[in-house]
Amino acid sequence: MGQAIRAMKYDRTANECNAIPGLTFHGRQLQWHRLDDGVMGGKSETVHSCSTSDDLIFAGQINTDGGGFCSIRTPLIPGELTRDTVAVRVCYIGDGKTYKILFSDKNKSAFGPSRRSPSWQMDLPTKSGVEETINIRFDELVPSLQGGPMKNINDDNNHTEMKIDPTTVEEMGFMLSLKLSNGSSNPVETFGSGIFPFSLTIRSIDIVSASDLN
Repeated sequence: MGQAIRAMKYDRTANECNAIPGLTFHGRQLQWHRLDDGVMGGKSETVHSCSTSDDLIFAGQINTDGGGFCSIRTPLIPGELTRDTVAVRVCYIGDGKTYKILFSDKNKSAFGPSRRSPSWQMDLPTKSGVEETINIRFDELVPSLQGGPMKNINDDNNHTEMKIDPTTVEEMGFMLSLKLSNGSSNPVETFGSGIFPFSLTIRSIDIVSASDLN
């Protein structure tokens, strides 16, 4: 009963209204709001912030009792990512945990049977205290629905590989959760157990076109 009450009281709209600025992307400053497992009655909590150097700090506390994820999201302008966009380049400093980067069409039914479009995910392994830079390629993202990977099924009942259309992306985010992008469990060594803190500093996010990779 307590979990259901927490889910009912979780104010997702207030989180979006209280978004904080952080990181310059495509010539503008992004606005980040938190979305934690409280949406399904969990007890985890994000306390993200922006440093004086414009770094975005995604931090907080995971509680695996009734939940097990924290995330931050930012809206993107429709069409901000074009068909020529093949990746985003992320510079970050982690704490040894494996996070995920997420992209979606901003469908708000992120949990439950009403969701019809997936979020697109890729694991983001980190080394404690080490600055790293990675290209998140859109052709390598995994479509996820209700916490598990998914594939299209064509008329012949065969599985076909799904690919993201970058022009449809209207939201980007980072997550720490019990599950990796392929649906398998995030190991204790790269996640944690019980109640524990986390911290990921994102230093920059840049658009990568096909010509940038050549």
